[in-house]
Amino acid sequence: MFTLDTRSRVPIYEQLMDQLKTLMIKDLLQQDEQLPSVRNLAQELTINPNTIQKAYRELEREGFIYSVPGKGSFVAPLQNDGNGERLEMLRQDLEKIVSEFLFLGGSKDDLISLIQKIEVGEKEGEK
Repeated sequence: MFTLDTRSRVPIYEQLMDQLKTLMIKDLLQQDEQLPSVRNLAQELTINPNTIQKAYRELEREGFIYSVPGKGSFVAPLQNDGNGERLEMLRQDLEKIVSEFLFLGGSKDDLISLIQKIEVGEKEGEK
């Protein structure tokens, strides 16, 4: 289910977060679906449970999951109204990335093609 690169400069908890976000975005993890327990996932991936806990805590802080005491962690329902702050952060990050892309010689058409490709992939994931 998860592939972690222990030699990567990206911390393991961030790799796990990214993979969980991808599964949620592609609708492979449905809203209100229970995530694997910290203990089970730590055993499966042979990593420290604190690493899993940190990834879950960050995902909860970002609004991707929620916790129910004694039950576990679950995929949060999509909330379009509560994402303003996160959207603004992403917009600022995207602006920096796009500016650098254009500065290094990328074209506007390349960006548009990429966005369309991502959008088509998202729609195909919904089917």
